[in-house]
Amino acid sequence: MANLTLSIPNELKKLMEDFPEINWSEVARDSIKRKIAQLNFLKGFRIDSEISPEDALDLGREINELLLKHYQNE
Repeated sequence: MANLTLSIPNELKKLMEDFPEINWSEVARDSIKRKIAQLNFLKGFRIDSEISPEDALDLGREINELLLKHYQNE
């Protein structure tokens, strides 16, 4: 297994120390796996997509606006 050195802010480290029972390496591995799955999904979506980069940016902006409204209303 390969090793990865990760730098985090001191404040985050202090918060993590409140939960010594948590295997933070496993949390990081799971997070990396999820991110790779998301990126692979988007990569596949992009390859199959016929929309232009400009259309994609517009769509992304619209989604961001809808998400902002949704979370502001919660």
